[in-house]
Amino acid sequence: MQPASQAISKSRLWAGRIISAILVLFLLFDAIAKLLRLAPVLQAFDQLGWSRNLAIPIGIVLLTCTLLYMIPYTSTLGALLLTAYLGGAVATHLRAGQAFYFPIVFGILLWVGLVLRNDRLRMLLPLQG
Repeated sequence: MQPASQAISKSRLWAGRIISAILVLFLLFDAIAKLLRLAPVLQAFDQLGWSRNLAIPIGIVLLTCTLLYMIPYTSTLGALLLTAYLGGAVATHLRAGQAFYFPIVFGILLWVGLVLRNDRLRMLLPLQG
C-alpha cells in the first residue's frame, strides 16, 4: 500500500483516464479506417504522397501501438511507440505542406493522460505538485 503522500488523487487519475480514453477512441477509429481502406483514408494517402498499399501496414502499426498504450502494464511502451508514429505524421504533413500541429498536440495529450494516471512515471519527471 502506498503512503497517502504518494497515492494518486482520484481527480488526477480520472482526468488521465478520460484524456487517454478520448485519444484511444480516436486512434482506434483511425487504425480501423486504415485497415478497412476507407475512401477518405485512401484519398488522404494520395494527397500526402503515400502509396495506397501502405494503408493496411500503417493501420496494423497504429493498432498495435494503441493496444500497447491501452494496457496498463505496457502503456509507457505504447506511448513511446505512438510518439514515434506521430513524429512520422508530423514529418509527412511538413513534406506535403499541410498543417502539422495536430500530431504534436495529440502527442502532448497522449503523455499528459499517461502521466496523470501513472504516479510512478510522474515521479520521474521534474514537475511540482
